[in-house]
Amino acid sequence: MLLRFNFRVYPTSGQQEALARAFGCARVVFNDGLRARQQAREAGLPYVTDAELSRQVTAAKLTPERAWLGEVSSVVLQQALADLNTAYRNFFTSISGKRKGRTVAAPRFRSRKDNRQAIRFTANARFKVLDNGRLRLPKIGDVQVRWSRTLPAMPTSVTVIRDGAGRYFASFVVQITDAPLLETDCEIGIDLGLTHFAVMSDGTKVTAPKFLRRAARKLKRLQQDLSRKTKGSNRRKKAVVKVARAHARVADTRRDWQHKLSTAIIRDNQAVYVEDLCVSGLGRTRLAKSVHDAGWAQFTAMLEYKAVRYGRTFARVDRFFPSTRMCSDCGRVTDKMTLNVRTWVCPCGSDHDRDVNAARNIRAAGRADLNGRGAQIRPASVPAPRREAVTHRELAPSGV
Repeated sequence: MLLRFNFRVYPTSGQQEALARAFGCARVVFNDGLRARQQAREAGLPYVTDAELSRQVTAAKLTPERAWLGEVSSVVLQQALADLNTAYRNFFTSISGKRKGRTVAAPRFRSRKDNRQAIRFTANARFKVLDNGRLRLPKIGDVQVRWSRTLPAMPTSVTVIRDGAGRYFASFVVQITDAPLLETDCEIGIDLGLTHFAVMSDGTKVTAPKFLRRAARKLKRLQQDLSRKTKGSNRRKKAVVKVARAHARVADTRRDWQHKLSTAIIRDNQAVYVEDLCVSGLGRTRLAKSVHDAGWAQFTAMLEYKAVRYGRTFARVDRFFPSTRMCSDCGRVTDKMTLNVRTWVCPCGSDHDRDVNAARNIRAAGRADLNGRGAQIRPASVPAPRREAVTHRELAPSGV
């Protein structure tokens, strides 16, 4: 399995200038390729192939207008075209219906004002991790890396990223073959929420940290300072970086917390079942800020890849499955409940905590889905109480 390992890098001022040139050249090559295909389509000409775009980039480096493209590694330019080709393939498969999920838009031009800039080096570029811990990049130099762990194998590629906060990162792609964890008999269903980030089927509740809410006061002050700066001024640029750093700190804290929680869940359980939530739809409601602050999609993605990595089972339950309204004891589905209803009593006599009951139903549905699509998802039916044998008592036979 392929995994990414991200490390903070600290380029010198000269190396930052070299990286800026590489970012700019990759952006120009991407835009030139996109423009060539758009012009060919408008003129009614055949689709410009990947090989033709590569030849155009090679020829452009020999012209006076694009001679500065030779100042950066050719692998960086080829990888920019590879990104363009991937974007077009995703677009074509999406509009043809072969790609699952939301429709992917056509590629757009890259801007030098984008907060995130990135270039990629493959094995052909002959990048190297030196014995002294530095990362040697062609036509950039030996960059200092802050290693938080050792790489499990030799990386196949490295992507150098500059984020909106002005930080630089090296993202290594490594092929790993981890041994599966020891099997356990525990299986768990997880109900994700806002008051409690995760409620387990065993009754464990994890309180939502609400990282963005806790940093709201500081973010508000930084945004107010930014709004007072004159557009185009240097002070405004500095204020933009301060706001980006504050948001990056929130995102990093959330990601670190979710990594620790997901690792603990995967380590202690053989199978993990979660509900397939429509996060994009919930992000358009009045709860949008809280939904985005929770980061459900990122958390479930962590659970999924860690389950594959360590030999665990991971499954998603259909989002229309009535996990909240179904009794986990008798299988009865009640009427819809508002969010302020946290506990409810089933006519069968079971007293339920709303979230714990949903987590138990998610675990039962996940087990049944793995055992076969036709398996029994709900618990076995039980005889109804005598007082509920008929709907209308006046229609019941005498003596009932």
